[in-house]
Amino acid sequence: MKKNKLEWFGNVRGDLLAGIVVAIALIPEAIGFSIIAGVNPMMGLYASFCIAIVTSIFGGRPGMISAATGAMALVLTGLVKNHGIEYMLAATILTGLIQMILGYLKIGNLLKFIPRPVMLGFVNALAILIFKAQLPYFDGEPVIMYGLVALGIFIIYLFPKINKTIPSPLIAIVVITLLVTIFGIDVSRIGDMGNITNELPKFIIPNVPISIETLKIILPYAISLSLVGLVESLLTAQLLDELTDTPSDKNIECKGQGIANIISGLFGGMAGCAMIGQSVININSGGRGRLSTLTSGIVLMILILVLNTFVVQIPIAALVAVMIVVSISTFNWESLKRLNKVPKADAFVMCATVFVVLLTHNLAYGVVVGILLSAISFAAKISEISIKKYEDKGNVKYVVKGQLFFASTLKFINSFDYTQDVECVDIDLSKVKIWDESAVDAIDKVVIKFYKNGIETNLFGMSEPCLELIDKMAIHNKPGGLEMVSGH
Repeated sequence: MKKNKLEWFGNVRGDLLAGIVVAIALIPEAIGFSIIAGVNPMMGLYASFCIAIVTSIFGGRPGMISAATGAMALVLTGLVKNHGIEYMLAATILTGLIQMILGYLKIGNLLKFIPRPVMLGFVNALAILIFKAQLPYFDGEPVIMYGLVALGIFIIYLFPKINKTIPSPLIAIVVITLLVTIFGIDVSRIGDMGNITNELPKFIIPNVPISIETLKIILPYAISLSLVGLVESLLTAQLLDELTDTPSDKNIECKGQGIANIISGLFGGMAGCAMIGQSVININSGGRGRLSTLTSGIVLMILILVLNTFVVQIPIAALVAVMIVVSISTFNWESLKRLNKVPKADAFVMCATVFVVLLTHNLAYGVVVGILLSAISFAAKISEISIKKYEDKGNVKYVVKGQLFFASTLKFINSFDYTQDVECVDIDLSKVKIWDESAVDAIDKVVIKFYKNGIETNLFGMSEPCLELIDKMAIHNKPGGLEMVSGH
């Protein structure tokens, strides 16, 4: 109870101010992502409102901002184009159900299998994507747009030296809005991005047939949305854990994301997940607790409903400045300095993760590729197995060192001399770890190959777990096993 109270009210002032900044930053992002998905801008705003409110209550990472996102919008594009809005809402609800199931299956525990090079690649790729996403806003704008953005960046970096109480991004937004309004500067504003109404979201049951055919349509999209959303959310939670030196419950976060997407779909919103950019804005602006996430959702709706006429006047330049600073602070610059110091495999994995994300504009794809490359690299490293032969007065002994599993079995089998003129060979396996069926099969083949050449094999030194595996699965030690061919 004490911990829960601290998560809500341990940083009230900082959370309230940070939540306001995040709410303002959410508006253009939500509208932009709605356009990517091919839906009305209000669907992105409704989603951001619902998801922020729900995850603040049910999420596992205090201070993390979840809303409509670009990665989820990209997955939804094909569904909206081919089948329409109602199927998108149904897919969003199904996405939430799948995420809740994965949460109960404790899928969050798998986060420990994501290596640091993949994490760095994820962060750096996201920083680049955030920066790239700001570039289209300069198209067709006057030169003054560049000046306003530069001023905004200058204010964000300079103001904390004067006053650290008020978040500098909020000051930048206010100053640039006043300048544009007072001097009548002709630049794009939030209102130019789409029609923003002042209506509350309404409860909606998706108007789709309840049938196997409907499930066939929405299930592939729901699975993709579930995995993309959880990968981004869990990696963002991990990043915030490191930034704040506080832990989070990844499995609860999975469930919270699921509940949030169900509610979003039932109130006319698109699917969403954690937003690393806005989460970093929240942390950098002083947000730490659940109150900051709740505030961002509530203030977002207030801005849309009550202050609609004022919100639409905020220049895009102010928000571009905020997001550029976020991209700069998100990028791990230290990782570039360490490229020549870390193992080449790690450097390659990080760069490959970044490349795949930039190529596909999908963070989940980059993470999956990075994990696969890391797994291959790890398997290659531990597959090195050493086999030394010792001869003494007609006695032959082989000493094996290393990990015996599917990747090292071929070298293991080919390292013995099966034609030598001896009656018996000793194989010392005291420094070997036998991992899988492939390893047991390799030992079988070695023993049988020696037997076919009239040589007896003496295996010794195996640990208890290795002996148990041999007893369960091996063939050579079973009645008639030595008579079997080596290719069993």
